[in-house]
Amino acid sequence: MNTRHLLIVLLLLSGCQAKSSNMALQSDRQPNVILIVADDLGYGDLGSYGQQLILTPHLDRMAAEGLRFTDFYAGSPVCAPSRCTLMTGKHPGHAYVRDNWEAGGWNEGDAEGQQPLLPDTPTLGRAMQEAGYQTACIGKWGLGGPGSTGAPQNQGFDHFFGYLCQRQAHNFYPTHLWDDDQKLELEGNVWKNLTGPHYAHDLMSEDALKWTAERGEDPFFLLLTYTIPHLALQVPEDSMAPYIGEWEDPPYEGGKGYLPHPTPRAAYAGMVSRMDRDIGRLLAQLKEMGVDEDTLVIFTSDNGATYDIGGAHSEFFRSNGDLRGAKGSVYEGGLRVPMIARWPGNIAEGEVTDAVGAFWDLMPTLLEVAGSEPVSEELDGTSLLPVLRGEAVAHERTLYWEFPGYGSQQALRQGNWMLVRRQLSKKNKTTTELFDLANDLSQTTDIAAEHPELVEEMLLCMEAEHIPSAEFPLRGIDTPAK
Repeated sequence: MNTRHLLIVLLLLSGCQAKSSNMALQSDRQPNVILIVADDLGYGDLGSYGQQLILTPHLDRMAAEGLRFTDFYAGSPVCAPSRCTLMTGKHPGHAYVRDNWEAGGWNEGDAEGQQPLLPDTPTLGRAMQEAGYQTACIGKWGLGGPGSTGAPQNQGFDHFFGYLCQRQAHNFYPTHLWDDDQKLELEGNVWKNLTGPHYAHDLMSEDALKWTAERGEDPFFLLLTYTIPHLALQVPEDSMAPYIGEWEDPPYEGGKGYLPHPTPRAAYAGMVSRMDRDIGRLLAQLKEMGVDEDTLVIFTSDNGATYDIGGAHSEFFRSNGDLRGAKGSVYEGGLRVPMIARWPGNIAEGEVTDAVGAFWDLMPTLLEVAGSEPVSEELDGTSLLPVLRGEAVAHERTLYWEFPGYGSQQALRQGNWMLVRRQLSKKNKTTTELFDLANDLSQTTDIAAEHPELVEEMLLCMEAEHIPSAEFPLRGIDTPAK
């Protein structure tokens, strides 16, 4: 047995140490739902999506026991707007939050939170509550700070544990987390230290296991929004150990607000493997609880992997695979993400689908799984439940993105055509590119000049999908380009 195979076996065994429960659910009740969202995990960061260096045995096994999507997309190329599309079922041209907005600065004690969701927003959490589900969000929120209208308890979640502010989540050893509406001080953690006694990911994993194990006979919905592998690079030594010495790993000296790290590549790989380990623990617990076949588990990521900043080494790991671009970009590398769904007895094992889907499809999908009616006729998403069940579906979809950041951008996928507009905010630098994803997945060749009528048609579609936003105007469209 070679070293890599031995490490995979050890990681699989470590994932079996889950807490037990005698809970048993009746087969005729609504299924439980666990939606796991990684943070900045690229399309190529999992073994089942081609990763060669980072060990992800539990997620790879989840793919082998379920359905893997090849053409699934995040809601936006950055955190908060992507999560807004997930929570509201609206694409970025209709959603309320369309970019990251910060309530405070980067110093300890600054105001926390991002643009809060409005009161009475029809959210996924609220809809699942109304469908009879116990609901929890554990991890990173990013849609409203403490006491705001957007706080999780005001948007449909019975329980919250983790980071309310995504700015605070740049540190895996924070001075505090939030337990419902109470600030939980983490004694011994020092702001911007590389290590500390309390690793936030571990605390959130334990809370997820505990909350899940304590559910009664009513169905539950857990939104588990892990912060791995978002920067900074921080992970306990036991998760780095399998990777130390495996490859050249020059130290990262820090800069641009990011912490230095002596072995940044080992840290990145260790973070992804630690998340994989804890997902394995959660899946093992579902079996011990006797609810494995009554639980739909979905795994995805909020956007593509980041560029090589903060020591991330995305290019070394080929974190975005063959895709062009990265986080912050509306090229495929910023938007296309892993998507794995597992539901024993309901989803066939080891299947792969090229059905096109996006974050705003998750709300109508989970509501149909729950047997509930859509909360609003204005949802942009389409239920993917027929895809999960292996039914024949039309793969021709039109998906639209807009992102006011990074120079102001738009993208439209129509069938296998992808139109990308960038630098909208700069009048003399705006580009409009057309790609044929069926023959050019890496988006290397712009063929807009060869298809002027198609470009014009797709531009009109973009215009129709965009509703101006007072809070997040699309520069160059809603405001004059400079």
